[in-house]
Amino acid sequence: MNKNSFGVLYIVATPIGNLQDMSPRAIETLKSVDWIAAEDTRHSRSLLQHFSISTRLLSLHEHNERERIHKLIEVLRSGQSIALISDAGTPLISDPGFIFVREVQKNGIRVVPIPGACAVITALSAAGLPTDEFLFAGFLPVKLKAKQDRLMELSSVACTIIFYEAPHRILETIKEMEKIFGAERRAVIARELTKLYETIHQGSLQELVEWLQQDKNQQRGEFVILVEGFSSARTQEKKEIPTEKVLKILLQYLPLKQAVEIAAEILEERKNKIYEIALQLKK
Repeated sequence: MNKNSFGVLYIVATPIGNLQDMSPRAIETLKSVDWIAAEDTRHSRSLLQHFSISTRLLSLHEHNERERIHKLIEVLRSGQSIALISDAGTPLISDPGFIFVREVQKNGIRVVPIPGACAVITALSAAGLPTDEFLFAGFLPVKLKAKQDRLMELSSVACTIIFYEAPHRILETIKEMEKIFGAERRAVIARELTKLYETIHQGSLQELVEWLQQDKNQQRGEFVILVEGFSSARTQEKKEIPTEKVLKILLQYLPLKQAVEIAAEILEERKNKIYEIALQLKK
């Protein structure tokens, strides 16, 4: 069969809360395709009804993805198009679908993304943490030991780290982050993004634990957690230690040259710069 006669698989982003975030292109696409593959058809049906979309629905989730792939590829090869949506946001981001998309591509069928809301990017844009580089770590393991091991693996990551978390685990997770990343590590909790009770709260991990404990309402909803990278945290700590203070202490007990060498290592500064400051202090 000629590849030009194949259908198209559209990856369509839907709102994460506020229905006004649904793009006109997304609505048009969902109305024009032959099928919509949804993670939860009951959940998606109300969204589609809101926008008067009557396209036929079929379910595609983590428990049936592998068994349905071949049937869906045959649908696409027959010339019919499919739109893939998740319960909310951009499909495949901590949601099933990547196996399906990979197999579609292997069959030479066109995959077209229809961009829109994504909780990861929405939270990052408003968090006030470095955005030039970040790591999306998805959901942490449910079992405590596995969660601790994963956090230990991520504890030295230099860029902003982003997680999803469920409401009944949010307090435990922030407590474990406080233990493993350090109480002073800066972090942000973004809750119920684009919804009525949207909250974006910044602070140290210790402060966030206290905040969650003081107001149990803040433990409800859907969560994105953003944590400052290890190098950013160390840079901030380094800036908070005055060079003069370190040198004054060292010069009380050590010769000038040795005090300069140790201060340069502690502060991660050039020895020449530290030596000049030390000479001024000696005078």
